[in-house]
Amino acid sequence: MGLITAPRNCWYVVGTSGDFPSGDLQGRVVCNRPIVIWRTSDGDVLAYDDRCAHKRFPLSKGRLMDDGTLECAYHGMRYDVSGKVVVIPSHPTGPISPQAKLKPFPIIEQDQLVWLWPGDASKCETRKPPRTPEIADADWDTVIGEPMDTPANFMLLVENLLDITHFYPLHDGNIGDLANSLIPIELEEGDEDGNHYVKTIRCVQNYKQPPYLVDWFHYETVDREHTHCMQSPGFTRVVMRNAPPGKLGGGLHKGSIERGYVLMHSHTPVDDRRHIWRWYLSAPVDHMSAGDPSVSSAKRAASMFPAVVAEDLWALEQQQAMFDYSDEGYQEVFLKPDKGLRRARQIIQKMVREEEAATGSTQAAE
Repeated sequence: MGLITAPRNCWYVVGTSGDFPSGDLQGRVVCNRPIVIWRTSDGDVLAYDDRCAHKRFPLSKGRLMDDGTLECAYHGMRYDVSGKVVVIPSHPTGPISPQAKLKPFPIIEQDQLVWLWPGDASKCETRKPPRTPEIADADWDTVIGEPMDTPANFMLLVENLLDITHFYPLHDGNIGDLANSLIPIELEEGDEDGNHYVKTIRCVQNYKQPPYLVDWFHYETVDREHTHCMQSPGFTRVVMRNAPPGKLGGGLHKGSIERGYVLMHSHTPVDDRRHIWRWYLSAPVDHMSAGDPSVSSAKRAASMFPAVVAEDLWALEQQQAMFDYSDEGYQEVFLKPDKGLRRARQIIQKMVREEEAATGSTQAAE
């Protein structure tokens, strides 16, 4: 496998709602596209090409004026909220070319996350961003990690998230658990809101929990379901549900006997060798740690997560470095637990091929 290019016709997270206060310009790069994003005084979030129509200067380095226009820091051209140039200081009375405007990008604010579509805008309604209701729900306690600029292809993270057989040995000493590698894996696929998803499911009964899970979720012996779902190329949802033997099935929510978490990951490609990784860990607000009843399960679990993430980051960087060498004489071997990540690859590669075919057809027509 070479480096996998991310599909552009997809919704990707560019930040939380709180990352975009009114009047603050933000620069992002998504799938090799420079984007300037800001929230207007009316509360709307806008996204445009980050390059000034005059001399490519990054507009995210400019400023928002009192009248709501965006002023370029290089020559002072100003853009209104529709992306059109409305002021040119060097010839204030001359006509403004209709070409003096910015390319807009579809953007959606939903469940406290902000999503951007870097591809063909005419197709953005064919898919919807995955829902993340727990983040916005007061009945859930949510811890949000800092965004991480990750020097690795986004697909390496997707594969890491779909496969927990790496818990041992990579995470030995924290969440490392060899028994995880022995749990049978089921695979589920389907379509939701236009996104083709792939989910791995690991179910066990009368399972003796490792100490850290007893600390987080109380129960020493449980029936447990652990799922990892690539909901889209830009988002993976992990759910762990534990309950005493015979009690699993009521659902994870405030007041439930089931204990566990919803751990969400957004992976936003910058280019083929870099992505922004964000994580969001949620648990019912009334679920407290067994080891420290004054701390919520979400915060207790999240306190261990930075160390786990650091180990994953190390592994991703090591893998990425190996792509600098020729594949001559090298053959990647797949194991039985790799079925889910192989399907994820195939789904994403199919999306990219479809985009390339559509682009070719458009160019031929022109």
